[in-house]
Amino acid sequence: MWSARASRKGMSVAEIDNESWLLEAGHEVIIRKTRQGDSALTPIERLIYCLWAADYGIRNAGDLQAAADIYPRFREDGRDEASDLDLPESLALFSLDPAELERIYLDRFDRVVDELRTA
Repeated sequence: MWSARASRKGMSVAEIDNESWLLEAGHEVIIRKTRQGDSALTPIERLIYCLWAADYGIRNAGDLQAAADIYPRFREDGRDEASDLDLPESLALFSLDPAELERIYLDRFDRVVDELRTA
């Protein structure tokens, strides 16, 4: 799915930085969610959407309120999906209280995306 856009641009998925990867993957998930509904998303797609929402809030507003406006359950669903998928970095991130998540988000971002990219 998200590797198709990279290959159209003449890049391998490995060459895309994590921030760009999340934007591309999130875009693909949003398109699928819009066209087919929430129930069509796989667990990894739901987790990507949770991280995309958190990233949007942190990078654009500096906090998680924008993420909660987009997806009110992004933390709870992110934690549940990460647990079900046995992804410890993602689980640790989404298990944090909102203030701590905001504080360390950018420090943990690459580890979480690296985990998602190999899931």
